[in-house]
Amino acid sequence: MLYLVPKEGGNLKNGIEERVLATFRYLHEHPEISWEEHETTQYIKRLLEESGCKVTTFNDCTGVIGEYGNFNSDLPIVGVRADLDALWQEVNGVFKANHSCGHDAHMSMVLGLLWKLEQTPELKDKVAIKFIFQPAEEVCAGALKMVEKGVVDDLDYLFGIHLRPAQELAMGEASPVIVHGAVKMYNAEIKGEDAHGARPHLNHNAIEVGSQIINHLSKIHLDPKVPHSVKMTNFHAGGKSSNIIPGSASFSLDLRAQSNKLMDEMEEKICSLFKALENLYDIDIKINEIKGAAAAKTNEEAIELMKKGIKETLGEESVHSSIVTPGGDDFHYYTRKRPSLKATMIGLGCNLKPGLHHSHMTFNDAALIDGVEILYRTVVNIFKS
Repeated sequence: MLYLVPKEGGNLKNGIEERVLATFRYLHEHPEISWEEHETTQYIKRLLEESGCKVTTFNDCTGVIGEYGNFNSDLPIVGVRADLDALWQEVNGVFKANHSCGHDAHMSMVLGLLWKLEQTPELKDKVAIKFIFQPAEEVCAGALKMVEKGVVDDLDYLFGIHLRPAQELAMGEASPVIVHGAVKMYNAEIKGEDAHGARPHLNHNAIEVGSQIINHLSKIHLDPKVPHSVKMTNFHAGGKSSNIIPGSASFSLDLRAQSNKLMDEMEEKICSLFKALENLYDIDIKINEIKGAAAAKTNEEAIELMKKGIKETLGEESVHSSIVTPGGDDFHYYTRKRPSLKATMIGLGCNLKPGLHHSHMTFNDAALIDGVEILYRTVVNIFKS
């Protein structure tokens, strides 16, 4: 059963805020992982339809698009993106879907923007806004799917929003841009032959090969002025029999670089390392899957528009400089695939602790209405100019 959120009730404090908080609580209690956001898609679809949006869903994937305003004019078209998916992680000893990255908050704030626009009905013919509720951000695939679907082809501007940890922004602060780094996640395997524990000369121990990979990863030297890292995050070899020397194993790598150029250099080094180990140990190292996100491409016009929206909402003293983070977001695939887009992602201070992706992440939900107001002022200012 879908959760019924309160209808708008006049002013921002007593109407939209209640709806945003009720929506956030529902979404937080009903998380769905990447590509499985079926109920979330239907829930958002219903809310968009109730607000008079032209709604689009897809036959082959989750996600929903809502168009609000006048698309039959020469108005610029503004996209506002929110991510739908939750993480799969251990919470109190049980693995489950869990919104520990703030996507439930992002959806609620973007819906709040729509509801605030509804409170000024005379704006409807003077704006053209596309609400993009994108699946599968956590696996860095949803933005590319939306690009494939042509969702952003007609956009002039694109805005996103993301909660930020308390270490980056205090409650009541916001940044007009998050300069995410590039991220790649490798799932790979070592393929060799097993051997008897008494005859270690008959194979190459996949665990020892894994340790060689870890050792050599630490010896990759790239430009020290550009933040970067690479580490092994998963390794599995062997089974229940302790007298078998495993020849095969599976493992995962997490790669981070603050620029796309440095990421390309890092990947070249890793592929060379794999080739060298294959030749040395007479094994195969196969990369089965690569997931990831591009580093941010910043746009000064979009940043200035967002800065003005923050200033008008929170005051000039609350406008934080750009946030540079090694974390990634597939939002930046939109500008990599469509370079003409004027795009930026706002970072919202909300006293988020202990950190993003922590299974017990919490934040001050009073910040949600700050996000709604910043998005509203930013978008409306575009159509005033």
